[in-house]
Amino acid sequence: MQLVLIWSIASTAMLVTSGARPPSAASLAHCPTTCGDVSIWYPFGIGPGCFRQGFEVTCNRSTKPWKLFLGDTRTQVMGIYPSGTVIASVVYTIPMSPGVGTYNLSWQSPGRNLNIESYNYFAFLGCGIGVYLFHPDTGDLVGHCTTKCSSMAAMLIATAGGSCNGMGCCTVTFPVPFRGFRVTIIKNNDTIPQPFSDVTVKAFLSFRPYKFSIMDLLSDKINASTVGSLSAYLSTVIADEPNCKRAQFDNKTQYACSNSNCMDVQNGGYSCACSGNFDGGNPYLLDDCKQEYNPTPKMNCSRSCGTTHIPFPFGLEPGCFAKRRFQLNCASNRTLIARPPAKYEVTNISLDEGLLYVNKLPESEDANTNYLSIYYGGSDYFGQQLIYGLEKSDLSEEYGAWSWSVTNLTCESAKHNSNYACLSANSECLGVTHGTAYIGYRCKCSPGFEGNPYVQNGCTDIDECLIPNYCNGVCYNFQGSYSCCPHGLSFDPVRRQCTSSKRKNILLGTAVGIGSGFGVLLLTLTAIVLVKRWKRGTQKKIRRAYFRKNKGLLLEQLISSSESVTHNTRIFSLEELEKATSNFDSTRIIGHGGHGTVYKGILSDQRVVAIKRSKIEEQSEIDQFVNEVAILSQIIHRNVVKLFGCCLESEVPLLVYEFISNGTLHELLHGNLNAQCLLTWEDRIKIAQEAAGALAYLHSSAAMPIFHRDVKSTNILLDDAFTTKVSDFGASRSVSIDQTHVVTAVQGTFGYLDPEYYYTGQLTEKSDVYSFGVILVELLTRKKPILLNCLGEKQNLCHYFLQALRDKTTMDMVDSQVAEEASQGEIDEISLIAEMCLRSKGENRPKMKEVELKLQLLRAKISRTCKEESQRDRETKQSLSSYYRSTSLTVNKRAEIGLVANPSAQSVSRCHTMEREMIYSAEFPR
Repeated sequence: MQLVLIWSIASTAMLVTSGARPPSAASLAHCPTTCGDVSIWYPFGIGPGCFRQGFEVTCNRSTKPWKLFLGDTRTQVMGIYPSGTVIASVVYTIPMSPGVGTYNLSWQSPGRNLNIESYNYFAFLGCGIGVYLFHPDTGDLVGHCTTKCSSMAAMLIATAGGSCNGMGCCTVTFPVPFRGFRVTIIKNNDTIPQPFSDVTVKAFLSFRPYKFSIMDLLSDKINASTVGSLSAYLSTVIADEPNCKRAQFDNKTQYACSNSNCMDVQNGGYSCACSGNFDGGNPYLLDDCKQEYNPTPKMNCSRSCGTTHIPFPFGLEPGCFAKRRFQLNCASNRTLIARPPAKYEVTNISLDEGLLYVNKLPESEDANTNYLSIYYGGSDYFGQQLIYGLEKSDLSEEYGAWSWSVTNLTCESAKHNSNYACLSANSECLGVTHGTAYIGYRCKCSPGFEGNPYVQNGCTDIDECLIPNYCNGVCYNFQGSYSCCPHGLSFDPVRRQCTSSKRKNILLGTAVGIGSGFGVLLLTLTAIVLVKRWKRGTQKKIRRAYFRKNKGLLLEQLISSSESVTHNTRIFSLEELEKATSNFDSTRIIGHGGHGTVYKGILSDQRVVAIKRSKIEEQSEIDQFVNEVAILSQIIHRNVVKLFGCCLESEVPLLVYEFISNGTLHELLHGNLNAQCLLTWEDRIKIAQEAAGALAYLHSSAAMPIFHRDVKSTNILLDDAFTTKVSDFGASRSVSIDQTHVVTAVQGTFGYLDPEYYYTGQLTEKSDVYSFGVILVELLTRKKPILLNCLGEKQNLCHYFLQALRDKTTMDMVDSQVAEEASQGEIDEISLIAEMCLRSKGENRPKMKEVELKLQLLRAKISRTCKEESQRDRETKQSLSSYYRSTSLTVNKRAEIGLVANPSAQSVSRCHTMEREMIYSAEFPR
């Protein structure tokens, strides 16, 4: 057993002795500002002249991402705020030896500049331990607690609320601020029941009462190294002087606060904080609390997060917001604004009303949300600190609206300031108040204008005439306003009022306008009708010519007369397929087959289909197109891609298939070799068996035997359930039942091509067997048919594999995932099947029906093994099954408590599915 202490702390670390007054931001411009994901703020720093004495940090660049540590190199820094607040993580591991019952642990604040405040909790997870907390200076006992564990059922009931009540978890509260701690952990002589006998003891320091579940206690059993990272906030202490008075008057050269408030600390020392019109500045830098308003953001700033628009003066990145108080943070498509530990999500920003609409994040999301955005400093509560910045209005626990201002100047004073915020020419200044208190000023577009008053030319004219039912008359829009004249009057732009005109002129103008309009309209409509008729006739002739050229009459006769053709096969019009693919838009392309480009389409009956368009207009491609339609229209098999029909009215013929959503086997095996393959060992056997069944059907069970001639992993498609669909029959050939081979021009793909077929030109069913053997080797090794050897030379995968079989080094080639999931016997068996398929002479290769049978037996064997393993797992959990049924826990809930989060449960599900498929195959033969 081991005792692991994981302590995550947030500390406001301040200055110790130094021989210089606070530096300016400009003097630190050369210093590193980040390490990994952590920003570095003074008094912390890396390198000479970049930190105050006692606050040096180091960056470990040997890890990814880089990690930041305090000077002692053991305390990892997780985050630093501009005001000096630090979130750090300290991890201890203490081996627990048999016969040793007492363990001691201590931690001392670096430089004695961190105070553990009394609102912090020490939580301990474990069974049969007593915990004692001692004062680090006096050695007095200041708190203790004990834990015990009982049966699983009793533990579930006792910890249902997640509280630390002594049952598997207990807490100790710090009664006064400490600058360190000493803990003694004593093992009791309690009898600890299964499954808690070897549970690792864990301890956490947190600013809120710890909540836990049985999953936390059993985390080691479910392969989790830690339960989680909890945060505790520590207060600031400057230890070189006992209080502010002594620091200001007796030791001026080492005084840490620069134009910021100094506050005495209860157990000695002092701390600094910005006050007044603070903007989240750094109280340890010269005049940083008085940050000026920046009216000109940098270019190319991101102005959205999720669905929330973020206008200036707000912003996300440095240089994109006007002041720090307007900085927001985008995390998981959420716009966040926060002061630790309170966190809020911004749902909308209204420049016109000067409001931020916010929702409070649930407490469960606190630990997982990156909320480092705004930190206002000081020691008051969040709402009180917004009085000069963001002022909350009508705020509840969950949501509210916050008023905000630019700064606490009056409009008259701000207009004489060079950093005046209202930059748009059509904007005005408004004062912001909270009750009777004056907050500051903000900007708004003038009446008749809308937009952003904080940027140049941000306020644009509102066209009131475009607003429905806004004017009951004749509307005239102009800059900043509009005029609504009653019917019969017109607007005079010189006199800026509605005036009347002579009735004669009105009637004449109306008559001329109406007559001209009707004449132009008549001519236009006539021209449109004539052009449309001409285009329709021309297009009809062209499409009919293409129909004849693409042997449409032959296919029509085949589809209408042949009894072997499926009834659902039909000829589509080009207009219907253009509508289905948005005129064959390039964004609809989902792949490039061996003989054409494939588009995704949606038919008028809402069926999703794949539409293959031939690449070129050569007669050979048209012959292959007709060949593929003739073959696929005769095939009815669950593992062969279904042909819905074809289109013959275009320059190149089109085929309409069922849409297969999971892509090709080649993409899943070779798409990203650095990532783990999505296909498990059982999935690979299932795909191989189904592909073999489809090829066996083509060879033996179809109305007329069919040789595919281009079997490869790119022609094996997979749907959502990884069901195999053999595709691309453009190169296939059908033969008479009494024929054993056919002599053709050699066609296929290198790496898959049968050597005997290549040299003799005689295509047999054994040519498909050889190509299928290559696919088996791909499934086993996850290597491409043509690969590079260690010398960088291209080599045939089959030759490489057969040589490894002879040298008995097959396991060196096997995919690492297969080696983990499959047994040695299963690997040897699939290797033997592949070797039989890859024999050089076709007469020595098995038939596809034999290959399918061997794969079915292997798949049944794997299914039986999984079923036996799952039966053993169920027997070990039989004592708990009645309790779970009575409490009606769902599978997801069981996963949360760590009782079903194991691979065996998943394998049971797969085995059951596989077994049902075997029964279905036996009851309903092809």
